[in-house]
Amino acid sequence: MEKTLAFLPDNPLVAFTILLLVILTLPPLFERIKLPGLVGLLFAGVVLGKNGLNVLDGESESMHLLEDIGKIYLMFVAGLEIDLSEFRKTKDRSIGFGFATFIIPLIIGTAVGRIFDYGWNGAILIGSLFASHTLLGYPIVQRLGVVRNEAVMVTIGATIFTDISALVVLAVCLSIHQGDFTVAGLIFQLVALGIYCLVVLFGLDWAGKKYFERTGDEESNQFLFVLFAVFLAALGAQVINVEKIVGAFLAGLAVNDVLGRSPVKEKIEFLGSTLFIPMFFVAMGLLINIPIFLKTITTQFPLMLAIVLGLIVAKFLAAFISKIVYRYNFNEGMTMWSLSLPQVAATLAAALAAYQAKNVAGERLLNEATFNSVIVLMLVTSILGPLLTARFARNLAVPKAKLEDTSEKRDIILSELLPIAEPFAPNHPFTIVVPIYNPTTQRNLIEMAALIARHESGIVIPLSVATSHVHMDSPQLNTRLYRSREMLGQAVQLSQEFEVESQPAIRIDDKISHGISRAAREKNADLIIMGWSKTFGLRARLFGTVIDSVFRSAHCPVAVMRLLDEPVNIHHLLVPVKNITPEMIRVIRFAHLLADTNQGSVTLLHVCGRYTSPSQIDSFKEDLLNLVNQLGFPVTSEIRTIVQDNISQVIIKESKSYDLTILRSVRRQTAGGGLAVSDLTTELLKRLTGSLVLFGEPEKNT
Repeated sequence: MEKTLAFLPDNPLVAFTILLLVILTLPPLFERIKLPGLVGLLFAGVVLGKNGLNVLDGESESMHLLEDIGKIYLMFVAGLEIDLSEFRKTKDRSIGFGFATFIIPLIIGTAVGRIFDYGWNGAILIGSLFASHTLLGYPIVQRLGVVRNEAVMVTIGATIFTDISALVVLAVCLSIHQGDFTVAGLIFQLVALGIYCLVVLFGLDWAGKKYFERTGDEESNQFLFVLFAVFLAALGAQVINVEKIVGAFLAGLAVNDVLGRSPVKEKIEFLGSTLFIPMFFVAMGLLINIPIFLKTITTQFPLMLAIVLGLIVAKFLAAFISKIVYRYNFNEGMTMWSLSLPQVAATLAAALAAYQAKNVAGERLLNEATFNSVIVLMLVTSILGPLLTARFARNLAVPKAKLEDTSEKRDIILSELLPIAEPFAPNHPFTIVVPIYNPTTQRNLIEMAALIARHESGIVIPLSVATSHVHMDSPQLNTRLYRSREMLGQAVQLSQEFEVESQPAIRIDDKISHGISRAAREKNADLIIMGWSKTFGLRARLFGTVIDSVFRSAHCPVAVMRLLDEPVNIHHLLVPVKNITPEMIRVIRFAHLLADTNQGSVTLLHVCGRYTSPSQIDSFKEDLLNLVNQLGFPVTSEIRTIVQDNISQVIIKESKSYDLTILRSVRRQTAGGGLAVSDLTTELLKRLTGSLVLFGEPEKNT
């Protein structure tokens, strides 16, 4: 038994298997008890490390490799997830708040370091740990529909300034700690760092765009190119004696525009959030020495308290000053504070780099007590930040400026939005493409398409895609073509029952999704109607689905339907409305079109938080009423408002009273720390039991 236990820490395969088991099981368990999943990963590292079961060796080469990969990946994803387009919209204020939320924590952190007998270099390093922030609260503001609130956009944009500045300070402090400090050497280091930043940011951006243009749909090669780019940037940072996480973050910013919202980006983020980043947190747990950690809490409590409170106060002061300067209201200021509070990605990566950095005398830049205090800081802020964001961001659902608009002004705004949101403006017969691949759903899909086409005096194109890669004369392809003709014949008969023109089509393509998108473009389709397939789960997230791919590549709106009853029996439609945007107007317009085909009714459901004021509710209802009136459909419309914090629970309950629920397609996002987070739409798709439509508009290029 002793030989077996001694064998475990030294075997890379055993260690990797254990890590996979930990990542698979512990985060969901900790999330059930309302703790972040990363806390479970740290806990696993402590339990499995030298102070626990001693199953994993934190000093082994394999763990060092996985730790480095995870650290690089964490900072890469942090840079990748920064929305540069939103930053450009508010860059002046983002830089202003970024400077405030960088310099104030830097000063306070440096003061804390000096108070506890750190030298100037170590104290400034502590200050740099205070200066960055991780957008753990981003999924919350996204779910609440307040991402476009200016204060939120400014805070998100400020992440670029704070993270880059904090990493630059880290690079300088590490350089000073590991060698003889001279003014000339510092200047040379800064110049080299500046040149390196320019090369990475502009060089990788240019190379990425050229490579992606040449490779087209070759996602596997594009995926490998991005991985090569990030690790090359990390290696380049080490060449100029800069911490590798600086290069990883810059690489994320560099390829941000290149990737956009492509499937390659989703696969990269999935690989990181599922595998490498969790391994980094486990490795962090392995470094925690329980006796010293407990000693830090007891004997070094003033240091730990000063670090935690110093960070909280510093971030609050920065947000408060920005609130006054930019004339934001109370809830906007508090939201800025809560969003900038969590210290995860850059802070942990930098703390680890500083803890592992030793000078010629063997002294660490960051001692173990301070490192443990940073761990506590991460735990406190990663819990406190999202809680505060959820509390204050609820009141940003309707921007203050909008509440002050007169009724006349709101009418003008809506009249400007309507042309932007126009989904169907054909100068040809209204054309609906219906991919046929499942006999069990075929009839209802064709029937729905026929109802809409009859209403719009249009045509239905039943489409069957036969996949073939190389051998066009293969028996398998012939079998698929025969089956396709058989299914299309049935579809034509169904269309004729509704007296609608039908033009069946067969397409041979390497992928079903490509065949659908290309055929729709060739036929100049105005709408694609597809049957339902599973859009979540491990396989769907890793490899994507036909639905995901069509949503990304289609030139026209896509309606994915799960119909549990014949369309002619669908009369009462429910449309959850979070806020009024061009995308949401398209959904509302589509719902009224469906209702009009069956002389049905539409209920627009708005769920708002407990802290939403009556004036905000009334204003939003008035805007919805104006919108419905301007749409001009002869359809009975009802606007309902329910005050409840649990949005999904309300929608699920209300949907049981309707024949059909229509949702807007929202792409999955991840938190700034890299851990995957499902949005509201994903949750509803999992739990809704009735008929539903997932409506998605063509994706705009950023």
